[in-house]
Amino acid sequence: MKIPISVLVVIYKSNGDVLLIERTDRKNFWQSVTGSLDTPNEDLALAATREVFEETGIAVDRLPEGALHNLHHQIEYEIYPDWRYRYAPGVTKNTEHWFALQVPNDTPIKLSPREHVAYEWLPCVEAAKKCFSRSNGEAILKLFSKTKE
Repeated sequence: MKIPISVLVVIYKSNGDVLLIERTDRKNFWQSVTGSLDTPNEDLALAATREVFEETGIAVDRLPEGALHNLHHQIEYEIYPDWRYRYAPGVTKNTEHWFALQVPNDTPIKLSPREHVAYEWLPCVEAAKKCFSRSNGEAILKLFSKTKE
């Protein structure tokens, strides 16, 4: 059973382009890296690091220190009814913690074919609009409103 605590990682380049990946199980479902904790006590940053590697092949530990940063923001959302079978009976909500990861402009992407079929680098506003999840778009816009302050 999945744990109803997850991370969302907005991956971006210094020029402001944001990485979006398309899910295999839903056509045109574009998103940032996301994933549930493996154990209830898993460190959030470690979960983010693990999910980034699993979904994109990016090894966070090989990037400059501080490349991954916790945005210290979390949301609770309703789990889509189609996906509730993955959780314990009666679980309908998930708590998602937001992170950002700045990568070098030439970072190669190696998708997990089990989870994603395509990726794109898009300007932040365009990426936010393309996200299937409204909160994913909000995470992107929140990140870039902070970087301009």
